Amino acid sequence: MAHAAKTTERSKQKREAESQRADLQQKLSQLKRDIDRTETAKGRAADALSHSEAAISEANRALRDLAEEQAQTEAKLAKLAKEQAALVKTIEAQKKQLAKLLREHYVAGNEDRIKLLLSGDNPNRINRDLQYMGYVSQAQARLLDSLRANLQAVEENKAQVQNAKDELDEIAQEAREQKKMLEQENAKRANLLSELSSKLASQRKEASTLQNDERRLGGLVNKLAKLIEEQEKAEAIAREKRRQEQLARAEKQREKERQKEQDKLQRSARNKNETKAKTKNPDAIDDDVAPTKSFAKNELTPEPEVQSKDSFAGFSALRGQLRLPVKGEILARFGGKRGEGASWKGLFISAAEGAQIKAIANGRVVFAEWLRGFGNLIIVDHGNQYMSIYGNNQAVLKRPGDTVKTGDVIANVGNSGGNDQSGLYFEMRHQGRAFDPLGWVVH
Repeated sequence: MAHAAKTTERSKQKREAESQRADLQQKLSQLKRDIDRTETAKGRAADALSHSEAAISEANRALRDLAEEQAQTEAKLAKLAKEQAALVKTIEAQKKQLAKLLREHYVAGNEDRIKLLLSGDNPNRINRDLQYMGYVSQAQARLLDSLRANLQAVEENKAQVQNAKDELDEIAQEAREQKKMLEQENAKRANLLSELSSKLASQRKEASTLQNDERRLGGLVNKLAKLIEEQEKAEAIAREKRRQEQLARAEKQREKERQKEQDKLQRSARNKNETKAKTKNPDAIDDDVAPTKSFAKNELTPEPEVQSKDSFAGFSALRGQLRLPVKGEILARFGGKRGEGASWKGLFISAAEGAQIKAIANGRVVFAEWLRGFGNLIIVDHGNQYMSIYGNNQAVLKRPGDTVKTGDVIANVGNSGGNDQSGLYFEMRHQGRAFDPLGWVVH
């Protein structure tokens, strides 16, 4: 296709964004592999669904991203169309104005200046008329420059419009491909579920399975906390290094200013001495030289330390004010009986497949992948070692590293991970330990 051969701004930005995420994704993948290596259970029925469910999540996320891109690009296209119409209107008016000036110039003839100079008229009048003609020439030149600039703007506008159209073609093509992939993966998952239904049902009741799931999630949360801590330490070191560099640059600048001031005072003193040397009293003492300015060592005030972008201080103050991430019936509560000997570490909220799941508070996505026992899982770090966990999703709509605000849609309800009904598994943890979310939400 024609659009496939072109490199649009969207393609460049997309490549840059993907490159920036690569390092974080590599760390998370390694972390997940470390957890998987410790597993003793083999051949769990839910594992057969992992690739299909992860692909469904990725396709849904891609479709959502493409829809947002399409809306933004269409808005950009509409804005460019308005700008183009305004430019065309301005150019038409300028062309008419220029045509009028050229006609007047042609009618007046090209020898106006010579005629004036040879007319023998009053010199003051001749000078005034020549100045007037100069102003007219300058106005014509400015009009021509403005016209050229507007014509150039029209060409740039056309290029931007074409780029936006090419981006829309790209988006439409990608959307078709993602939709086709989604349909294929949905069909594949449906077939697998049908084949594994009895096996999944029996495995869900096993106490060992539930304990392994809980241990797996706990291990993931602890490893993520360690990763976040290391990242925050690295950022703190980088911030301190930048601060020291800023202090050093500022001190160097102040030293230059001090030297400049001293040089100025010394020149002033020399000039005064030279002046007095020429007077009748060459031996007079100069008492007018100002003393050298003194700078205290601690005069430099360091810049305030920039707060870490990963810090979302104040989460604990939100207790009793949070909203549940999705509306629905709570079928399982924290601490309730779950299977043989196990207990729930969070809530299971029944909701329709595809329903929107929203972030409970500001934070940063630290995990967004498929995990055995929890399907498509997303974890949000809220700072101060608080995390919220959303499992069994049909799709996770954010990527690791994304910043989210309270109420942002981050996932869609589903039954991934071998769950027998559609809903959200929701946990809250502090310092790696799960606690009852209902004690934090508005009732």
